[in-house]
Amino acid sequence: MVMIIDATDLIVGRLASTVAKRALLGEKIDIVNAEKAVVTGNRTYILKEYKRRIDMGTWAKGPFFYRSADRLLRRSIRGMLPYKQEKGKKAYKRIMCWKGVPEPFASQKLESIKDAHVSKVPHLRYVSLRDVVKFLGGKCE
Repeated sequence: MVMIIDATDLIVGRLASTVAKRALLGEKIDIVNAEKAVVTGNRTYILKEYKRRIDMGTWAKGPFFYRSADRLLRRSIRGMLPYKQEKGKKAYKRIMCWKGVPEPFASQKLESIKDAHVSKVPHLRYVSLRDVVKFLGGKCE
């Protein structure tokens, strides 16, 4: 079964935990509009924390963080999986993230996760992944 999730205005952490659980159960999941997902919290703290993570390692040893919204979201989902075990590796391969809506998914019905929507947050402090990527020096189309 293939599930296509529209990440527009979905909180990254809640989206990642839901997707990880479903992938471990054997579902194939495609996430579109990855750059429109949001990270909740204070803007300056979030940007500073992502910058710290990227600056932490070296180019040869890592840890490796991406400067692309779709790869950054997929890396966040990996954190919710036991990716060093066989079941986690297989689940991680079943998850794909896309910038925008690719041609094969344009005509299909896109789902959303109500529990992960940004309207569930009592305050309105959040940053979209597009803004995080721009701050880190990545490309945003």
